[in-house]
Amino acid sequence: MDKKQEIKAEVLSSRYLFKEPWLTVREEAIRLPNGAEVPRYYVLEYPDWVNVLAITKDKKFVMIRQYRHGIREEHFEFCGGVVDAGDASPLAAAKRELLEETGYGNGRWTFNLRMSANPSTTNNWTYNFIAEDVELVSGQCLDGGECLTVHLLELDEIKSLLAANEIVQSVHACALWKYLAENHLL
Repeated sequence: MDKKQEIKAEVLSSRYLFKEPWLTVREEAIRLPNGAEVPRYYVLEYPDWVNVLAITKDKKFVMIRQYRHGIREEHFEFCGGVVDAGDASPLAAAKRELLEETGYGNGRWTFNLRMSANPSTTNNWTYNFIAEDVELVSGQCLDGGECLTVHLLELDEIKSLLAANEIVQSVHACALWKYLAENHLL
């Protein structure tokens, strides 16, 4: 494969239309590398995100079940959240999120992948980590806006959820499919 080639559009003008902690919208006029001009291009700004594919010592997947108001449904997903300004790295954020949302910690941590949820309109990255041999070390410490439950699932349950399209958080499903394929678990 060819190496990643960095091609950038020229930003002709830029202004914020909306700026709140969980939604920032920037409007730009850009000139594409081929010379075409786009007078209104909208970018949603977010901090980087993390999520964790956590597996206990007895090979159970630590999942959460959480209500998501955008789709008005509740589904299984990994724990995760934003990389806060005080986090030393995405890995530090991932460890913090796993502990806060599930009470699980320790274990062996490896980087799985970096992906963009929608590179056409969002400016952030999502970092996925695999945490193996995690153990329950504390209770949950949820933020006021979180409403979730923790579940320990067997590999067959995870595969059934994926096959039935019940893991709808796209960056979580992507990371899980990659993990299953690389570990010959499909």
